[in-house]
Amino acid sequence: MAEKINITFPDGSVREFDKGISAFDIAKSISNRLADEALSVKINGEVKDLNTIINEDSKLQILTFDDPDGKDTYWHSTSHLMAHAIESLFPGAKFGVGPSIDGGFYYDIDIDKNLTEEDLVKIENKMMEIAKSKNPFCRTELSKADAIRFFENKGDNYKLEILSELDDSNEIISIYQEGEFTDLCTGPHLPDAGKIKFVKLLSVSGSYWRGDEKKQRMQRIYGISFPKKKMLEDHLNFLEEAKKRDHRKLGKQLDLFSIHEEAGPGLIYWHPKGAKIRNAIETFWREAHLQNGYELLYTPHVGKSWLWETSGHLRNYKENMYAPMTLDEQSFYMKPMNCPFHILIYQTALRSYRDLPFRWAELGTVYRYEKSGVLHGLLRVRGFTQDDAHIFCTYEQIEAEIKEVVRFCLYMWKSFGFESLKFYVATKPEKAVGEDSLWDEAIGYLKHSLEDMGIEYDMDEGGGAFYGPKIDIKIKDALNREWQMSTVQFDFNLPELFKMSYIGEDGKEHRPFMIHRALLGSLERFFGVLIEHYGGAFPTWLAPIQVAIIPVSQLYLEFAQKVADILKENGIFVELDKRNEKIGYKIREWETQKVPYMLVVGEKEVEANSVSVRQHKVGDKGSMSIEAFTDMVKEEIKNKVNHI
Repeated sequence: MAEKINITFPDGSVREFDKGISAFDIAKSISNRLADEALSVKINGEVKDLNTIINEDSKLQILTFDDPDGKDTYWHSTSHLMAHAIESLFPGAKFGVGPSIDGGFYYDIDIDKNLTEEDLVKIENKMMEIAKSKNPFCRTELSKADAIRFFENKGDNYKLEILSELDDSNEIISIYQEGEFTDLCTGPHLPDAGKIKFVKLLSVSGSYWRGDEKKQRMQRIYGISFPKKKMLEDHLNFLEEAKKRDHRKLGKQLDLFSIHEEAGPGLIYWHPKGAKIRNAIETFWREAHLQNGYELLYTPHVGKSWLWETSGHLRNYKENMYAPMTLDEQSFYMKPMNCPFHILIYQTALRSYRDLPFRWAELGTVYRYEKSGVLHGLLRVRGFTQDDAHIFCTYEQIEAEIKEVVRFCLYMWKSFGFESLKFYVATKPEKAVGEDSLWDEAIGYLKHSLEDMGIEYDMDEGGGAFYGPKIDIKIKDALNREWQMSTVQFDFNLPELFKMSYIGEDGKEHRPFMIHRALLGSLERFFGVLIEHYGGAFPTWLAPIQVAIIPVSQLYLEFAQKVADILKENGIFVELDKRNEKIGYKIREWETQKVPYMLVVGEKEVEANSVSVRQHKVGDKGSMSIEAFTDMVKEEIKNKVNHI
């Protein structure tokens, strides 16, 4: 009689199976449909191939395309299929890495040809041809020496470089073979390539090996794949809409910002219209913080090297910092973070428990060296302004402060028209400072605070910073995309390194607790997300031009000017269109500029002392008195009405 094992499923149910059964056979025992849809399996929290043999009691989850880890397996396998097709079409091609990413996959390729759109179609067709063969993805584990011999025979220097960095004494080295193609890979992969049904290769761009511009220039092909045709069609429609909303395209179209590579990549130039929106954001941010118990700080942009040595940045973060400047035989660094400066302000006086908590906020511009290959419009830059805050509090105040930050965060995001937020509690990573007991206690505070507020959250195991656990908050935009924006972060490290203290009720010195907090993240990245969320059609309270006044002809310029003056006196941003063009042309022009309101004035409006109102994306809203329209717009601005 075969030895038995117990398998625990996600719903808590337990079933008995023969020892040595495969995950696929377990799926089949549940239903043929599940077995057909299964892509990989999670065993005791680790994602593995579906044909993995199970020899002990385990927690098991069968993964389909509905599961994030299932998608990951599907897309990673598709990247291998793409590499197989490329190797078939272009013998001699060499391959870097081909991971799954949010929204698909890519592979970096070294090939003696500039790939074109026509080449992508050829590769797609070849992929589908290979997929029909239903070649299994076969995993082989081997020694480092055997792996090196294999890739030496292939002449694959990229895989050899990766292998040179692996320690086979504590790392399992594996290769996967699919048909005639073999790649170095940890997996997992699909049972066979036949599960890949619908593929679209989206683009090809330049890249550098491992993101290092000093290394070999390669070509990166991005793609997406799905098990159903409707899924692919829906995704391509989504991409088309996302393309229309691309902040880089709209930034140029609406004259909001620019980037000048010749003057420095990853540095943002805010144009007048973009600056007006930024000013509206900053004004609201400052007023909201002052109303919610924060005090505002301003700190320098540079600091001496000892400051960054003490904080640990030069030890742990130097590769992300700009090179030092030498002045008066002293080394200065542009700040990558604001935290040490806030600590210095804290240390200018002897602090008492009666003084705490301090809630100090700053719109502080920081500079971080990002590799040129990862720079992306406003979303990944080298100089940016953080909406930063640090809270210094006592042990007894921790939970109340966390709850207050979360409440304030919800208020801020809803004010900008984002209603859907998802919370994650990130725990201790492998490399971390601080005692386990401190971490456990801090994680407990974070979880209890969210639970007490009735907020659901997921765990991000090992996702904390080295200096403390955190709450990460992701928002969903109008296209249902998730963006990581807000963070509430414990810090066990800096208070210790800087020997921070306060005098407690017992008359003794104590370490304050430090909480880092960013709500919007950075103004640059937030602005990029905001542009794409609204598709450039900002709500009235944020719009750089809130009303465009269009006279039907030059005869009505004087009246149009009178209307403009009244609106300006009421704090409304107005543009008077004095061009001698046809009314239809001017309306279309302002519609493309996504101005919230257009006021058309002609003979009828002059006689009635009124305006004809058109709203962006809505159209004609009829006639209104100047006073009524003014009051309506002022009310929208005051209440921060957000139209999506």
